[in-house]
Formats: sequence, structure tokens, C-alpha cells
Amino acid sequence: MKTFRSYLHIFLVTGLLGFAACKTNINTPTPSKGTADFSRYIAVGNSLTAGYADGGLYREGQLNSYPSIIAKQMQSAGGGTFTQPLFNTDQANGSGYLKLAGFNQDGTPKTEPVTSNLAVRGKITVPGFGDVTLYTKYSGELNNYGVPGIKLQHITYAPYGNLNGYFERLLPGTSPTNTTTYLDFVTAKPFTFFTDWLGNNDALLYATSGGAGDVLTDKALFTQLYNFSIGKLTATGQKGAVATIPDVTAVPYFNTITIPAILAGVQKANPAAKALYVNALVSGATYAPREATAKDLVILTFNTGLIGTPVATPAGNLPYGLTPYTPIENKYILDENEVALTRDYVTSYNTTIKTAAASKGLAIFDAYTFLNNVKANGLIVDGVNLSSNYISGGIFSLDGVHLTPRGYAIVANEFIKAINKQYGSSIPQANVSSYNGVKFP
Repeated sequence: MKTFRSYLHIFLVTGLLGFAACKTNINTPTPSKGTADFSRYIAVGNSLTAGYADGGLYREGQLNSYPSIIAKQMQSAGGGTFTQPLFNTDQANGSGYLKLAGFNQDGTPKTEPVTSNLAVRGKITVPGFGDVTLYTKYSGELNNYGVPGIKLQHITYAPYGNLNGYFERLLPGTSPTNTTTYLDFVTAKPFTFFTDWLGNNDALLYATSGGAGDVLTDKALFTQLYNFSIGKLTATGQKGAVATIPDVTAVPYFNTITIPAILAGVQKANPAAKALYVNALVSGATYAPREATAKDLVILTFNTGLIGTPVATPAGNLPYGLTPYTPIENKYILDENEVALTRDYVTSYNTTIKTAAASKGLAIFDAYTFLNNVKANGLIVDGVNLSSNYISGGIFSLDGVHLTPRGYAIVANEFIKAINKQYGSSIPQANVSSYNGVKFP
């Protein structure tokens, strides 16, 4: 359909000037900062903030982090320069990551690690802790303070810069000589605006270990540290936006390989098989074997080929996962009781986050509600259907936890919506369709 301007040009040329017409106006708000000041924006958080994806931190992921997308959109609303601790182009693959190599005949994906052009400078052993991988040091200006692996309980722990190679690379000192806390580090230079997405790992690391390799952060400690951190981030009147913790049990890492699917595969070869067995939480620290149900969540990296392999027991060799004497191990399963426990803690953490943010007048992106809604109903952006499905959904990367560039753009827009609502600003949203989902070979 021709626009009014096209018609007007025709009428001027032909001399038919007596025609009157109306034009539909689409009002795009002029970008403005509202009551906020975006001149020095910093991002506080963990791997999601850093741009971690596909099981690693690498340059392309960093370039598509949600803070970098927010900062780009802030430019037209008074935003300043936003500098990230990028790996250089010769070491662009950073820690290494997974890439999609193809698909098996049954449609399951094949991934393989990228191990070239890494930024690994070595390993050290910290007494009482273990091995720490060290990465090429970054020096210079810094706005994105995302540190993969960091928990809220680490932000005031002075030795943490010696125990996490991603944090160590940002500090001037080398492990094991660092004594600067994370919270002191991010607030050392003046800033005017911040986003804060700390707290995910306080639940996520417990969940991804199947409840066997980590612990949930004590609720009272979480509240104490979160309130302390928000107090420090707003100490001189800074404004900002926080995000709640997603339902970590709802990500593809726990919803791609399922108990019913595994059992159906077993029954094709052995119709007599009636159930799978898992070693599940009873209460407290007590575990016992029982029949698995669909409410027990299997981790993405579980090797289903283990099912049925012989395991030595006092009763002789018995098939793994198919008897109560040879249950699937804790580390591979987040069982129903562990799921409930994790969700209970996340709900408590989110109450703390919302209360603290409200007390300081901060913007809130409710990531828990948003991502659960995406899981339940999907999402349509720019005419593209997206979902929480592994690989095909377009939002989650190959590790099943972190996001694709497209996923990070969606998160950036949700932060922007919350910021605009809270501060009366009009930061334009990013064009989600210009960012990639999972890369296919």
C-alpha cells in the first residue's frame, strides 16, 4: 500500500491538489533518561551477566551479553561508554565451549568441545580448595562485572579472587595473593546506574549437581547479604534494576531427558522392564532407592547408555537403574523432593530480592515469572516462535542453562521495560530478530 507521502507526490506532479487525506501516525517516543542517569552503567552478576553460553565464556558470548545489549540501547538515552572484559581475538574462545556438530540418527544432538584459541594461562592448586584454572588477565576500564560461578555468599569473601579464575582475571593481583572482595571491586569506581542479577548460583549449583555436589545458601544469610549488597550499590543515590532468580528446575537442563522417555527406550529392547529406580531424598540428608516418576528430573548430561549395564552387587551383577539395588545415582537426578526444596529456597530468595528492591525504589525484572511463562506458553517475538525447548526453542544455549544471543536480547528487553516503567525513561528496545539462536553446523 502506498503511503500518504507517495500519494502527495503524485498529486503534486499531476496538479490534483484539491484532494484531502489523513495520515496514520505511529508515535515512537523520543529516547530519554527519565529520572535516571545512565552515564556510567555497571552490570553486577554471575555467568548470565558475563554472557556465558554453550558451557563456556568466550568472546562472541561476551559481545552478546544482556548488559552489552542494554548499554547499546541506552546510548540514545544518555548512556555512556560500556566496556567489557573481552577475550582478545587471538584467544577468542576463552574458556572453551560446546558447538553443535550434528545430529544422531534418532534426532538427538551431537556436541563437541571447542579447544583451540583458548585464553587459559595455567592452573594452580589452592591448599584446602583444589585446582583453579587461570585465564589471561584483563586490565583497563570495566563496566560488566559478571563473574561465572559466583554466589551471593562469595561477594564479601576476601579470598574469593584466588578461587575463581574468572574473577581472578579481572583483578590486578594474581592467585593466591588477592584480598579484594567482589562487592568492593564493583563499587570501587563511581557509577550512576546498575543492573544486579546475583543469586542464581545459590540455587542453581545445588540443582545441577543433582543435590549431591553443592548446597543451597541459607535463607537468612541470603537475605543478610542481598540487603547489604543493595545498600552498598545505592549508597550514594544510584538507581538501578534487579532481577529475580529463575525457577532453575524449569530450564532445558532438567527437562530434555525425561524418566518416561528413558523407560520407553528401555522397554523397546526389554518389554519386561517395568520401572527405573533412583536414589532419592527422603528427608534431611537421608536417601533411599525408589521407583522413579516423571516428577524426578534427569540432568542433560546423563549418559542414558548406562541404563542396563551390569553393576556388581552382593546379589551378583544387576542392571544399572533397573533395580532398587542399582539405582541411578543422586548426581544424575534432581528428585521430586529436591525439586520442591530448590523451589522453596528460590521463592524465599525472590521475596528478599523484591523487598530489598522496593525499599530502594529500584526497577524489578521478574525473571522467575517471565521464564516460567515462556516455558508454559512459548513466546512470539517479531513473528518468530520461541520456547524453552532445548536447541529448537532458540532461547537457551547448548548447555541447557545459559542463553543464546537471542535469549540475552529478550532478557535485555525485559530489563529495559522494567527500567522505563520505574524511571519514566524511554530506552528503545533491541531488535531481537537480529540476534542468533543456537548455531547449526
